[in-house]
Amino acid sequence: MARLNITLPAMGEGVIEATINKWLVSEGSIVKEDDPLVEVATDKVDSEIPAPAAGTIVSILAKEGSLAKIGDVLAVIENNVIPTEEDLKKVNIEVERIRDTIAEVKQGKTETEAFSREMKNRTPSGKFLSPLVRSIASREGISYRDLDKITGTGMDGRITKDDISKLIEERNGGKESIHTDEIPETVKTTEPIIIVRTPQTEPTPVTRATGDEIIPMDRIRKIIADHMVMSKRTSPHVTSFIDADVTRLVTWRNANKEKFLAVEGQKLTLTPIFIDAAAKALYDFPMVNISVDGDNIIKKKNINIGMATALPDGNLIVPVIKNANEKSLTGLAKTVNDLAERARINKLKPDEITGGTFTITNFGSYNNLAGTPIINQPQAAILGTGVVRKTPVVIETSEGDVIAIRQIMILSLSYDHRVIDGALAGRFLHKIKEILENYSPDPI
Repeated sequence: MARLNITLPAMGEGVIEATINKWLVSEGSIVKEDDPLVEVATDKVDSEIPAPAAGTIVSILAKEGSLAKIGDVLAVIENNVIPTEEDLKKVNIEVERIRDTIAEVKQGKTETEAFSREMKNRTPSGKFLSPLVRSIASREGISYRDLDKITGTGMDGRITKDDISKLIEERNGGKESIHTDEIPETVKTTEPIIIVRTPQTEPTPVTRATGDEIIPMDRIRKIIADHMVMSKRTSPHVTSFIDADVTRLVTWRNANKEKFLAVEGQKLTLTPIFIDAAAKALYDFPMVNISVDGDNIIKKKNINIGMATALPDGNLIVPVIKNANEKSLTGLAKTVNDLAERARINKLKPDEITGGTFTITNFGSYNNLAGTPIINQPQAAILGTGVVRKTPVVIETSEGDVIAIRQIMILSLSYDHRVIDGALAGRFLHKIKEILENYSPDPI
């Protein structure tokens, strides 16, 4: 009779804890290996933890709604029981029922997940802020200073939803005193200063006509929408463009793609080539491979490139190629194909969609010339690649200018103008152009 501890696994770079959302089983449940046991949530991703072996759940230690740290024991399984087909059928029915319930409940959690990413999980004085509290504080414009003033009523003095709701009620009561040290010298007085806070402007209602179809956003689309709005609110976006003559690259790829498939067993698309070029350029221009943390610039050691991938349901996900500058073209092609395939069937691991330092999105997949992509926070830049198409261009030769048909594409770089200026962005974009126009991969 062997018992195994079910622990909270690593959930990605920088993640040290997760919230226990919902148990899909109960004590006494009979499960088979890899059956989903519990759903957990971090600030970055939701995930299910599977059973390490077939057996019976003898003890559940982590309660729903509680926080668990990486490595904490969540439950105990006894793996001496071989479940019957009837047992497994009952378990599967129950799991599906619970999953349906979870799907409904999680629709209301999207705002919390998106807004909570905008704030750190502790105040300057060290008070812990849960994702829910961070979400409310970010949405309501509550500062760290105001949060530090709250006496938390939760365990170990933690700030609860009720605590922050009380603060909001007091603040929205109409009048609020502010400290005179927050007022410029020219307007300081000896009398208390009273300000009136006006409610936030509500969005203009959309007029609906007879026959209009109402399509509710699914959970992923809500997360994407909130993340995009947050990015535009966080970073002053600027987009620069450059075109590249990739005739030599396209010719090489067309001549070698069949051989590459035969030798490596992989399709050779342009995506791993774009990633290779971006990785080389980031190595030469490390101040593009950065993030902003308050008044600090974090220059990233690793070059981890995310690739925006369209899903069958129309949503997007961004799997990450870790240490892309250390991989050969063959290694990049294998990684890109593997991640893209598993992304489309929802088989990516949490660690494979976190830790990105730079992102590439391919507008050319849909025959678009170019676009102005939105930065994938907390990164500082994102590269858009347009369609490669035959274009008549002027070429300088020793005998004078001539017009020739060349394979041309447009590259667009959106960047955070707080920390990346036009000169740096221009040099970086021109470097990618040079790499693509003179691309020379290892022989196949």
